[in-house]
Amino acid sequence: MISESRCPVAEGELAVRTGGEGPMLLLIPGGTGGADSLRALVKQLRTDHTVVTYDRRGHFASTDTTTGPVPVSLHADDALAVLDHVGAGPIPVFGTSAGAQIGLDLVARHPDRVSVLVAHEPPAVQLMPDATGWLEAANDQIRLARSGDLMGAVTRFADGIAGAALPDLPHLRLPNEADWLRLFDRELAEFFDYLPDLRALRRASTEIVPVAGEASRGRYHYQPAKILALELGLPFVEVPGAHLAPQRNAPKFAAALRELLASAQA
Repeated sequence: MISESRCPVAEGELAVRTGGEGPMLLLIPGGTGGADSLRALVKQLRTDHTVVTYDRRGHFASTDTTTGPVPVSLHADDALAVLDHVGAGPIPVFGTSAGAQIGLDLVARHPDRVSVLVAHEPPAVQLMPDATGWLEAANDQIRLARSGDLMGAVTRFADGIAGAALPDLPHLRLPNEADWLRLFDRELAEFFDYLPDLRALRRASTEIVPVAGEASRGRYHYQPAKILALELGLPFVEVPGAHLAPQRNAPKFAAALRELLASAQA
């Protein structure tokens, strides 16, 4: 059974979902920030974990009264608020894509609250030697979205992600337009500009596990996890599937995630 609650945060409120049995595990969504994007993964994990997830501020059922860019640090403050809301001590956290960036900032500033962080394909392009090109590509998508060509922005965004290309249909209707527009207008530049605090992460007591999908090799979202592992002196782990494996290949991904969590906590 899934219980729903509201978590107050600075200038907003988050829609939180909790369900399952066993030790607590927080999932931080990427993309357009919806808990529903991780629904298939939650279903797999809640047989042996009490799984907590939430809609990021301003997305879907969560609210936000701020204006302007939404920094990664504010998202991490929200994740901390969710931990307080559910009464969690140090627990494992899984973040995918933008959610992995949020998890890294959470650990850098509050390592005592996270026992293990599995960071799946964080778009930490600032770690890459060709960061400028990827930042320019993101800025091009932002300009398209702000000029009214939201579908064009989403198409370019999806084309860069392994396994995420949109179907070639002449009249494809984009679902959740407001959430996509918010991602491009207020969040994407912040996620791409964010450079993880390597010094703080090296000092953290948290077990950090940088991972990327085996089917993501050769894509921009594969390399940062590998570089992060090298910078932190940690093993880099490949997991099944591509960037959207938590959604599209949930059974295999959940099995791999369980193994990673068990190994990190052994």
